[in-house]
Amino acid sequence: MKLTPLSKILIVALIVGGGGYFAYKNRESIAPSAKSKNEVGSNIPPVASLPSDAPGSNAGKSTPATPAAPPGCTDKPEVRFYHWAWNAQSGLMLATGGKQATADSLMCKNGVNLKLIREDNVDTMQSLMMTFAEKHKAGEAHPKDGAHFVAIMGDGSAMFLKGLNDRLTKLGDDYMAIIVGSAGYSRGEDKFMGPPEWKANPQTARGGLVAGYLRDGDWNIALKWLGDNRIPNNPDDKSYDPDALNWVNANDYLDAAEKYIAGFCTDLKNKKTGKKENKCVQGVVTWTPGDVNVATKKGGLVSIVSTKEYRAQMPNVIIGHKKWMAANRDIVKGMLKSIFEAGDQIKNDPNAQKKAAGISALVYNEADADYWAKYFNVVVEKDKQGLDVELGGSSVNNLADNLQTFGLVEGSSNLFGATYEVFANVVKSQYPDMLPTWYPLAQILDTSYIKELASASAPATPADLPKFEPAAKVKQVISRRSWSIEFDSGKSTFTKGADAVLSELLNDLLIAGGTLVEVHGHTDNLGSVEKNMMLSEERAFAVKTWLERMSPANFPQGRIKVFAHGQSEPVESNATAAGKAKNRRVEIVLGVQ
Repeated sequence: MKLTPLSKILIVALIVGGGGYFAYKNRESIAPSAKSKNEVGSNIPPVASLPSDAPGSNAGKSTPATPAAPPGCTDKPEVRFYHWAWNAQSGLMLATGGKQATADSLMCKNGVNLKLIREDNVDTMQSLMMTFAEKHKAGEAHPKDGAHFVAIMGDGSAMFLKGLNDRLTKLGDDYMAIIVGSAGYSRGEDKFMGPPEWKANPQTARGGLVAGYLRDGDWNIALKWLGDNRIPNNPDDKSYDPDALNWVNANDYLDAAEKYIAGFCTDLKNKKTGKKENKCVQGVVTWTPGDVNVATKKGGLVSIVSTKEYRAQMPNVIIGHKKWMAANRDIVKGMLKSIFEAGDQIKNDPNAQKKAAGISALVYNEADADYWAKYFNVVVEKDKQGLDVELGGSSVNNLADNLQTFGLVEGSSNLFGATYEVFANVVKSQYPDMLPTWYPLAQILDTSYIKELASASAPATPADLPKFEPAAKVKQVISRRSWSIEFDSGKSTFTKGADAVLSELLNDLLIAGGTLVEVHGHTDNLGSVEKNMMLSEERAFAVKTWLERMSPANFPQGRIKVFAHGQSEPVESNATAAGKAKNRRVEIVLGVQ
């Protein structure tokens, strides 16, 4: 791809200056500056992709990729879509029919000559978006260079769009890159893997060493889990904190897996003693096939938590150019309509999913159709040490899913909005120099295309929403955290100061949409035992009622359970005012049924 001079200048500025840029899929290691004026120590993170290389992941290639078919609507302007290899894009693959829209494809049917191009490097994605904008600014109605669209993981979009739009807006505010829809979700394949004891008791992960690509979406999973369990994170991968989770920075997700498999060890300076200590990798953050490699080559790790539980964390978000899309609304709507219709087909017809897998193998030029079909859903396999391990897992989005994702139907919340804000804050808490600010959600999200599609035709297939049995109980605890929600004295009504904490809790639980929620009410020892038991129950029910009222679609009947403990389980002495304050709490337990 030939770049213009301005693009080259912008790329250099991006690489050298890069304060707002988040290359979380780049294969180069990016470590935080040791001289950062805002360097942070070990801390508890705030409460808060997918197969790119699969060497040897499916040696017995029984089903070949779908044979290439000739493009079918080349009389239409070419629209270039750059993307990773990711099963969440199966609807996009099926809708296009090949590397370029085929004659019998949904894309051609809807008037879109879409060309699919795999691109694993976020630097390149950004430069292609800048090249396109420059050409468009120069007067080309349909630029022949650059990217019309890219797709990334939603939990990294604040960093991605901050770095890109700081440059694009120099061409004009209407040249911003914005999100217009979602093709699917990671629903299990992105995960934090560790020893079984970490899963059984999260606090045993303190002092652990994990290999991962820092600030990547899978790193986000671990950071959210740490925050929910009140475990500090050590953001400095050159040191070791025995009270926190520590990191070895990997070059990419496969390198992270290989570091565990190879038994990688390194000397790190202990923050408590000042002495160098040799520490070995005990866990991994990765995605398929990194998890498959860990399971088949060494084993010994289980999925601590993944996007199966944090089901709203990783939408595949579609990003385009605001100005070009406004001038070509029919193309944008035709593309989205095609993706959503293909999503419906995959949801309702196993043969459609198999066909999408074959097209994926062709477009990604990776593995075979059987591989993409096998790991589309979560599968449980025995690892090399005999442990049961969950591997893979994605889902496709249709129109109804998009309406739910962006909070466009009554009773729903903007799940993407929660993801956007929560993980922007996570990155800022650990690396404040890299993301001091980000663009408001309203500036980078345009749902008008989805709304117009919904007004023209009702969704054909219902949204994929989690279901919870009324009698379901938590069988495996994922996290346990106390929340300082303020109530009026002796009552179950919230104070005005409770709003911020309740909003934080709401976003946290929206992201963890695949979990059961237990609300445990506690009091101090003022008053009688009987009254305190009743008060703790009333306060727990107040939290439950508030959540269900705010977003009934995301908190259906059966998801939230209430438990009252009164004054029976103090966490501090009731002899002091500070101790009493800590004992007046609501504890939130997330778990799977």
